Amino acid sequence: MDKADLRVAGFQAAALKAGIRGKDRLDLGLIHCTAPASAAGVFTTNVVKAAPVLLDMKRLAGGKIQAILVNSGVANACTGAEGMRLAEKTASLVASALNIPEDLVLVSSTGVIGEQLDLSCFENNMASLVAALSPDGFMDVARAIMTTDTVPKTATRRVMLNGCEVKLMGLAKGAGMIMPNMATMLSFVLTDAKAPSHVLQGMLKNSVEFSFNAITVDGDTSTNDSVIIMASGRANNSPLGQDKEDNLAFQKGLDDLLKELALMIVADGEGATKLITIRVEGARNHDDARRAAITVANSSLVKTAFFGEDANWGRIIAALGRSGAGFDPDRVDIAFDDVVMVRDGLGQGAEIEKSATEVLNKKQLTVTITLKAGSAAFEAYTCDLSLDYVKINADYRT
Repeated sequence: MDKADLRVAGFQAAALKAGIRGKDRLDLGLIHCTAPASAAGVFTTNVVKAAPVLLDMKRLAGGKIQAILVNSGVANACTGAEGMRLAEKTASLVASALNIPEDLVLVSSTGVIGEQLDLSCFENNMASLVAALSPDGFMDVARAIMTTDTVPKTATRRVMLNGCEVKLMGLAKGAGMIMPNMATMLSFVLTDAKAPSHVLQGMLKNSVEFSFNAITVDGDTSTNDSVIIMASGRANNSPLGQDKEDNLAFQKGLDDLLKELALMIVADGEGATKLITIRVEGARNHDDARRAAITVANSSLVKTAFFGEDANWGRIIAALGRSGAGFDPDRVDIAFDDVVMVRDGLGQGAEIEKSATEVLNKKQLTVTITLKAGSAAFEAYTCDLSLDYVKINADYRT
């Protein structure tokens, strides 16, 4: 995506090599709104929360934010009182450099847990970072937040609100330690729409449920997960929350944007070779559908079978059985794309299984599980579990 495509009225960004990672790569980024923006956030459900998450949750209560400082390399998680002091200090450096109130600055970190930030990396580079702010700086920020990601992740949407066009743009990072209920991922969404923070909060929560909270790479929920949305209000729309049709249009745009970013994360999962949609339909209710889909998507045995291109449907139905969803095993159908290999709980023979195995040769496929217990459905998104995943995580810190 071209740098100009990522522009959103009212916002600018920059990134540079601050030496946080000890490598010659971008690792410190800044997003800035020219005026205080309406803002909302959704964060990790892990009881162990990084200092930046705790600080941001507190500051977002005010509903207005003007800047986000983000670094990779060090997560600033499990760092105690000193970690919180450093989070607050780095935010203070931003506030001083931009001449804005400290409580309008959020911080976000990703990387190794348990290490303290080196404050000098921030002190020595803040002036240069602010000086580099540009409407075209967002691709650099997308690269600066990468850890084991192999590609930067960006997406845009344009939405018409009662004849007025508004833009949404999102950045994300994530490849490992990815599990529903937020994972080791960061995502920043910017829009020029006029929108009160409480409306943004509700819409963001709705969108996250069917995007970032519907993906899994490895079943690990991290300490730093954050999705933050900022609205500059530079568009000419009537403020969101006043018109039902406008609300629906913006919600759909946000849903589509976050789903695209979420699928990028799964496709870039550590060592992944396949992107798989697990669709459960015919469940008793939404909770059952979600529970069943997530359990299958997160099963190591299922995911290794995908990697080995083994149409082992027994692993799928076994995962369903421990999911907690209510269903009759003798009524379950399972299909790989359009190949139905299980009907009413019974395999359909060697020839059908051979056809299903051919489906597994694809880079993208859908497993559809029909429970015949109701009308609810849910889609989860996962990847295969490969040898490279083990290699990447065995020596992550070295």
